[in-house]
Amino acid sequence: MSFQFPIRVYWEDTDAGGIVFYANYLKFFERARTEWLRHLGLEQQRLKDDTGGMFVVSETEVKYHRPSQLDDLLQVSAALHTKGRASLVIAQQAWRLEADGSNTLLCEGTIRIGWVLADTLKPERVPTSILELLS
Repeated sequence: MSFQFPIRVYWEDTDAGGIVFYANYLKFFERARTEWLRHLGLEQQRLKDDTGGMFVVSETEVKYHRPSQLDDLLQVSAALHTKGRASLVIAQQAWRLEADGSNTLLCEGTIRIGWVLADTLKPERVPTSILELLS
């Protein structure tokens, strides 16, 4: 099941051509992943405080389909794709919500997030309690 998060496109998200700057989709994906984890009860600051660990992005793969512009309303999704011992792969998509009720796929990708110790950034296994929550 995929988590959905709405995002409005603002001036700051666009480039000189008036379309969303390509790298901003990674920001949109980050917001959706953070809110997905929060929805699951995994607030990132609390995770860091309670476990001494945190998730960091270790790999991205993104494909761009269509442009988005100022004031567009997007729906950005996050869904667990693969669960490993030390990392998770999250499948993500950004859709434009059209006035007629249809949706247009703008961008999609996968983001690998690894679990590391916050103080040393040394990779570790994802805590069992987190993996169980994601099952």
